Amino acid sequence: MEDWFYGLVIVLVMAIIAIVMSGVKIIQPYEQGVYMRLGKFIRILNQGLNFVTPLINVVVKLDLRTQVLDVPRQEVITKDNSPVSVDAIVYIKVTDPRNAFFEIVDYRFATMNLAQTTLRSIVGEMELDEILSNREKINTQLRDILDENTDKWGVKVESVEIREVDPAKKVKDSMEEQTSAERRRRAAILQADGLRRAAIMEAEGKKRSRILEAEGLQQSMMLEAEGKKVALILESQGEAQRLRIMSVGAAALDSKALSVLSMETLKTVGQGQSSKIFFPMEVTRLMEGISEYVGAASNVPDRPVSTMKDMEKVFGDVDDILGHIPKESEIKERLANADKSIRTEVPDISEIPNPISKG
Repeated sequence: MEDWFYGLVIVLVMAIIAIVMSGVKIIQPYEQGVYMRLGKFIRILNQGLNFVTPLINVVVKLDLRTQVLDVPRQEVITKDNSPVSVDAIVYIKVTDPRNAFFEIVDYRFATMNLAQTTLRSIVGEMELDEILSNREKINTQLRDILDENTDKWGVKVESVEIREVDPAKKVKDSMEEQTSAERRRRAAILQADGLRRAAIMEAEGKKRSRILEAEGLQQSMMLEAEGKKVALILESQGEAQRLRIMSVGAAALDSKALSVLSMETLKTVGQGQSSKIFFPMEVTRLMEGISEYVGAASNVPDRPVSTMKDMEKVFGDVDDILGHIPKESEIKERLANADKSIRTEVPDISEIPNPISKG
């Protein structure tokens, strides 16, 4: 009898504890609870310890942390009829636990299917090249559409990321061929441009080389002409001076002296190896002068030797006729001055501007 009583007490105590515990709800910091009693929504339970009516309550806890939904891979036909497999990742967060529980049966499943159909619709309206190059545009557009539709469910779509865009194998092969052809085209363009630049640079180098060669030849010809000019001037001055001296000296000679000089000239000509001899005057006059000089002629002319005073009476002052006869030191000084003036007037080849350095 006592055992039965103790057993009943234990059962009653455990039942009371169970009833009390059914009225105590602990909500985690990242959760909120939807409290319902007898089929009626009462309130939202916040984090911490909450007391509700025992036995006749229903509390559904909803996670408020960001959740990741993996949108399954699906094959989509693009606007340019290219099959492509696309999948994505959606980041969602429950902002209103009441709507997330009462407005939709399973907000995770609903959001994932909505993302899948919306992604198919967006990709189907774009070309393959645009899909591959504008993923950010697809992400933004998909996020805005999903967030607008899930707002009434108390769910916020924080972000959407296209994880992979995989064209069909045939499309990949075509894209690889296109890429290879494009690279070959660029390589051919670069090679042609390099050859063109090389040809231009080579032609420019030849042009500048010819310019330098022509300028060097011009300077050389100028120096050579200037040298010939100075030499000719000096030679003409010397010849003129020699002729003046000879004219003054020959004026004092008589016919006998001229005959002796003529004989010396014939002797010099006779010593040559040439078979032809040209006489500077008529032979008869030469022989007549010689015979008169040696006394063989019938009449020897009386011709007095001219003196310097006689010449000055006829021709004037000898210095006025001949001019100043320079000494050896004066001639050397004139040559040095002429050489200096040539170097001053003609520029040095090393000072000629280099057209290559200007280019």
